[in-house]
Amino acid sequence: MEEAALYKEQSLSCTSFDGKKIQYFFYGQTGPGRWPVVVNVHGGPEAQAQPGFSAITQYLALAGYHVAQPNVRGSLGFGKSFAHLDDKEKREDSVKDLSAIGKCLAERPDVDAYRIALYGGSYGGYMVLAGLTLFPEQWAAGVDVVGIANFRTFLEQTAPYRRALREAEYGSLDKDGPLLDAISPIHKVDKIKAPLMVIHGTRDPRVPIGEAVQITKALEKRGLPVQLLTFDDEGHGLSKLKNRLVAFPAMIAFLEQHVRLRK
Repeated sequence: MEEAALYKEQSLSCTSFDGKKIQYFFYGQTGPGRWPVVVNVHGGPEAQAQPGFSAITQYLALAGYHVAQPNVRGSLGFGKSFAHLDDKEKREDSVKDLSAIGKCLAERPDVDAYRIALYGGSYGGYMVLAGLTLFPEQWAAGVDVVGIANFRTFLEQTAPYRRALREAEYGSLDKDGPLLDAISPIHKVDKIKAPLMVIHGTRDPRVPIGEAVQITKALEKRGLPVQLLTFDDEGHGLSKLKNRLVAFPAMIAFLEQHVRLRK
C-alpha cells in the first residue's frame, strides 16, 4: 500500500464523566453523509494509542468506517496519576471514558450515531465486553479479540509469571474475589444487547481460550447473535498473515451485517 493511500489521524479529545479530558485519534472518511464508526481500544491497559501505522485501523478505514483510537484512563503517556485512575475498584471508570468517547462521536455531523461499534484486543477485548454490558444501548456491535470475560478465571489460568503483575492492576484472587466478580463482564452478560464476534487463539497463555468460550456460551444461551472464530496455531493475538487473511474479512462481514446494515 502506498503511503498516500493511508488514512491520516486527527488528535481530538472529549470530556468524561468527572471532567477528565480523554484524548483519541480519529481516522475519518471523506464525502457526504453519516458514516459508521469502529472504536478501536488498545490493550494493556498500560499502553497508549499513538499515531502511526496500524493494520487493523487502516483495514477498517479502507472498508468504509471511521475509526477512533482512544486513550482512556489507565493509558500511559499522560502522567502517573492518570495511569492509576483505573486500578482495582476504579476499573469501570475507564469504561465510562469509553462511553464518553462514543457520545462525542455520536454528536459529529459525519457520524451515524446508530452505527458505532467496539473493537479491542486483550485488555481492549475486556473493554469491548465491559462497554457492551455497562452501556448496552450505546453500541451497535462488538469485536472481542483475546479479551478477558472473567477476571477470576483469567487470573487462575493465565501464565503464573504474569499473575502477580496482573493482580496489582486488577485485584488479587486471595483478597479481592468479590471485586473481581463485580468487574467481570461474564456476570453482567444479561445486560448485553448487541451482536458480538469473538476471535481467539487456542494456544493463548496470557488470556486462555476459556475466556472466549465462557462469553460465547453465555450469549448463545441467551439467544443473542454471537460468532466465535478460533485459530489452533495462534497464541495471544493473530501473528500469522494467513490467519489475518481469514479473520479480518470475517470481521468486516460481521460488521457489515450488524453495523452498516443494522435495522
